[in-house]
Amino acid sequence: MTKEKAQARRETLQKMRAEQKRKERRAALLMWGSGGFVVVLLVGLVGFYLVKQAEETNLDAVVSVKYDAGQHVWNTVSYKETPPMGGEHNNYWQQCDIYEKPIHNEHAVHSLEHGAVWITYRPDLPKAQVDQLKEVAGSTGDSGYMLMSPFPNLPSPVMVSSWGHQLRLTDPGDPKLAAFIKRYQNGADTPEPGAVCGGPDAIRTTADEAPLPPEPTGDQPVPMETLAPSPTQK
Repeated sequence: MTKEKAQARRETLQKMRAEQKRKERRAALLMWGSGGFVVVLLVGLVGFYLVKQAEETNLDAVVSVKYDAGQHVWNTVSYKETPPMGGEHNNYWQQCDIYEKPIHNEHAVHSLEHGAVWITYRPDLPKAQVDQLKEVAGSTGDSGYMLMSPFPNLPSPVMVSSWGHQLRLTDPGDPKLAAFIKRYQNGADTPEPGAVCGGPDAIRTTADEAPLPPEPTGDQPVPMETLAPSPTQK
């Protein structure tokens, strides 16, 4: 009887150990399974965010046109695009700033030649949306190379332009606006990189405040296109 009891006890202990190991394996599988699920979920979320961000900032809708630079004129220019994004322009460039009234196209295009980005919007755009644009124009930029002004008869509520590039927008909060500025402000296609977007020769008036300047006569000076100061000169 003693041997039989001992044998039964051994068998019971073996069964208990086997059951314990099965429980441990199940717990390990559950732990790794849950951990794997979390990892897959995180990877999926990150991937979704990156894809979503790429779609939101996609600039495939940008219209690009090749224009020769340095075409300085004194007369009014009839542009192909509204607003213009390149071509002939006045000898004076527009001071990069935020304007409450329309500015002369001929001055604005000269600023684009210097690397500026020009945000234009319909005059009837709600004030809250105009304020959104002002925040972008005031906070996003490279050494102030930003122009912003209302533009009558604009094909879209908001349009953003650089030299040879343009994008139509319906929402001032569209992430594509900041993406456009990041890519094209003083970008690779800037005809005169480093030229100032201000200075003493820049135009600071709006279109209703002053006409286009007349061609100088005699010994009258012409505007001097100087380079922006380097970081060590600022």
